[in-house]
Amino acid sequence: MRLKSLVLAGIALGALATAAQAQTPVKLGIVTTLSTPGGYLGEDVRDAILLAIEEEGGKLGGIPVQPLIEDDKLKPADAKQIVDKWIENDKVKLFTGVIFSNVSVAVVPTILESGGVFVSPNAGPSNFAGKACNKNYYVASWQNDNLHESAGALAKKLGYKKMILLAPNYQAGKDALTGFKRTYGGEVIEEIYTGLDQTDFAPEIARIRAAKPDAVFQFHPGGAGIAFLKQWSQAGMKDQIPMVVAAPSLEQKIAAAVGDAAIGIAATTHWNTDFKNPTNEAFVKAFVAKYKRQPTVYASQGYDTAKLIGAGLKASGGKVEDPSFRAGMLKADVKLTRGAFKFGNNQHPIQDWYEVKAVKGADGTVTLQTVGKVLENLQDAYAKDCAL
Repeated sequence: MRLKSLVLAGIALGALATAAQAQTPVKLGIVTTLSTPGGYLGEDVRDAILLAIEEEGGKLGGIPVQPLIEDDKLKPADAKQIVDKWIENDKVKLFTGVIFSNVSVAVVPTILESGGVFVSPNAGPSNFAGKACNKNYYVASWQNDNLHESAGALAKKLGYKKMILLAPNYQAGKDALTGFKRTYGGEVIEEIYTGLDQTDFAPEIARIRAAKPDAVFQFHPGGAGIAFLKQWSQAGMKDQIPMVVAAPSLEQKIAAAVGDAAIGIAATTHWNTDFKNPTNEAFVKAFVAKYKRQPTVYASQGYDTAKLIGAGLKASGGKVEDPSFRAGMLKADVKLTRGAFKFGNNQHPIQDWYEVKAVKGADGTVTLQTVGKVLENLQDAYAKDCAL
């Protein structure tokens, strides 16, 4: 009888140990930009990921997760130091959060070389979309060229024949102009590269005024985008030269910050607060209720990233290094805020792009309203070079 009791006790202890092991949280390293004029981009990504985790009671895909969060300060060296520390000291295998492409280029190789997995909630540099694609690298937002291809297609549709293009002088800025030109097809009078942390655009605006293009395309995310549009309007350019932009240059935060300066701008995006699907409506409501502010496109991407990670964790039982994690990610069997979504062969999105415009409500608040579809099932130009 005593032997039977010992055996039963051993079985019970073994079951408890197995259950405890199964519930060990998966560490999720979130390195993102939380300071500098671009800090609100990272804040929205972070807060949306945490919202998704909270909604599942501390889990993603039914698997407990432990978020680790640090500010990269938009400094690639700082981001790499954070990632190195997490890999060495905390044995982190699953990473997300990066906003800016120069930071992504600095940390992604380190993560992949360690055998880790990176799921981008924003940055999608061309560097990793073609021949350098990797089975442990996913982009849940866009490939950098794609969002600006949608703006180029819109500019062509609107009939602008001669344009000036502006973007910051870093990888995403270069991808922006490349993407825009791929679908625009008109004459580019001049390409102007600005500083990544630039906030005074008076010289560039003077050059545009003198050149008298049919329209201007500019890519400046975060605080730089707010500064550009305010200065553009203050210089009297708003009613002189039309502007076409993609999502980072006119999202919800920028529209609210610049007010009337946003009216009349032609913009494109893959997500908006007014998308009529149950996931998006619930997300916007929950985000506003928790954080007392409207979500931006970055928040939607953070939330969708968390849901996709959850699909991978669910399929693998939380084993990030197991092939079933990748199978779950690629199947993407989750409802996202943007609606239709699938991964291409290079593990970047294939998705639709829409035209939006800024409108003023009865309370004077400027918001974005979806007008219609610009491009459907768009895949990036680099996927053909990926051997996955």
